[in-house]
Amino acid sequence: MNPARLLARSTVQMLAILTAMSCAPVAGAADPQGASLVDETTCQTLFAFDRVSIPYSQNLRLEMRSPQKHPANPVVPRGAAGTPDARGVQFYGSVIREGGKYRMWYVAADDDSDNKVASARWRPAYAESDDGVKWVKPNLGLVEFQGNKNNNLILMDPPLGTVNLKVLADPEDRNPDRRYKISTHVYFRHKSRLGTLAPYASADGLRWKLLTDARPVKAELAKEDLVLPGVHFEPCGGLYKWDGMYFICGQNALNATNPYHGRVSRTYRSADFVHWLPTSNIAFVREPQHQLLGAGRSLEGEQNHEGISVWNRRNVLLGVCGLWHGAKEWKDISVDLGFLVSNDGLDFRQPVNESVFLKRGDDGAWDQGGVLQGQGFENVGEKTYIYYGAWDPRQTGQKDPNRGGVGIAMLPRDRFGDLVVEEAGKGPGAYQLPIIQSEFTTAAISLKPNVPYRFLINADGLGAEAALRIELLGKDEKPLPGFAGTNAAWVRQSGFQTPIVWGESGDVRGLPEQVRLRVSFEGKRNTEIRFSALYVAGG
Repeated sequence: MNPARLLARSTVQMLAILTAMSCAPVAGAADPQGASLVDETTCQTLFAFDRVSIPYSQNLRLEMRSPQKHPANPVVPRGAAGTPDARGVQFYGSVIREGGKYRMWYVAADDDSDNKVASARWRPAYAESDDGVKWVKPNLGLVEFQGNKNNNLILMDPPLGTVNLKVLADPEDRNPDRRYKISTHVYFRHKSRLGTLAPYASADGLRWKLLTDARPVKAELAKEDLVLPGVHFEPCGGLYKWDGMYFICGQNALNATNPYHGRVSRTYRSADFVHWLPTSNIAFVREPQHQLLGAGRSLEGEQNHEGISVWNRRNVLLGVCGLWHGAKEWKDISVDLGFLVSNDGLDFRQPVNESVFLKRGDDGAWDQGGVLQGQGFENVGEKTYIYYGAWDPRQTGQKDPNRGGVGIAMLPRDRFGDLVVEEAGKGPGAYQLPIIQSEFTTAAISLKPNVPYRFLINADGLGAEAALRIELLGKDEKPLPGFAGTNAAWVRQSGFQTPIVWGESGDVRGLPEQVRLRVSFEGKRNTEIRFSALYVAGG
């Protein structure tokens, strides 16, 4: 999609989504200066890498960051022999923080090789944590396994063999029995074993009811019970709600309106989570997939893997996708993770083309061969946690290979990428001039009338000789009196949420219905500035 179309859609989303919400404080979170941090997911965020929210710039360069793997990985390992997850802790799953508790749903695979019903050996399981790092698998007492209920399996009524799942907390649903929703990748039989969706709902996240009248056969759906078209689709790479609709994202290699090679990320949608529309959208295609390799080469080439896991940041969606590095034989295939962004809930793009966000582990590591995107993103203190899983595709075809665990990749809080001063234009060349200014201007941001707003900056490298100069403009980019020129705000302190103050107060009232911000990188040491994000909080 071209930038103009994205910008138009972004403006519509801003109008629809930006409401008068305060940024809620995060319990126990603090920045390096000791100030209390707030929950950025309740604000509107303009990230450095989002060219729709920040479409105009001069003499700036984007540098994306690479996360570090947590030293405690895997934070959720496989269980002991004879337990439900002895063979696999497969994080095609979700992490949701509610209050002071972190809740995780994942797929457990047992080591009962005598069970010939393969689908029945894959079961949804649950773990929880007080800090997001140390996890326990509570004894839920809900599902019988090996003659007793002393395990952490969640109750699925009726049970289906589940190889992928995503959980959505949905407090807007007025039905208390549907406050949680789970999308699952299950199987049905046609001429072969094909993937499809089964939607469940729950009041507590532990006891789940299928939202259709399906009658499973050997832990699989009958063809007449499908909620999606009867084709192979591996859903549940991601589950999110956007503009009043539910979306699932997954993969298949079926034809699209344009021909692509291999697996692409595809989304289906529903207004009620029960009835799903038969048409789908191609959410993301990698650049190499435009080159068709031909029939019989489905394993080869650069492709997607298992759709897009999504962090809903209200006005923008952040995504993690699988980067499939194909080959003629399974023993030579590997998977890394890529990073995506969307402003309309439909079309996703890479901030940097074909870049790797999280690389698979080296041989001998717990995450060797391939890594999996789970839907788990949390800002914890000074860090952003991205939860991920592991699967080594090179083991495909072996008898009962073990499957991974759950790990954490870490970034400084909300610092996925930065805008920095670009000096490439400096020099004596015929077409080069001294750099006059390094700055950017945002897209128009919709505000509610007569509501106080706060603006905050996430940036590093600031000080006496390196500052950000910030002006408020109208939609037409004319400076707003009292907020621009000699009345511009200056930020000289690094931090994840440094307030932008015009005059004497951080709260701003009486602004037009749409404003823009112009941010200039100032000072002798402005090359040290790293701008990561800007937050708009109202009400």
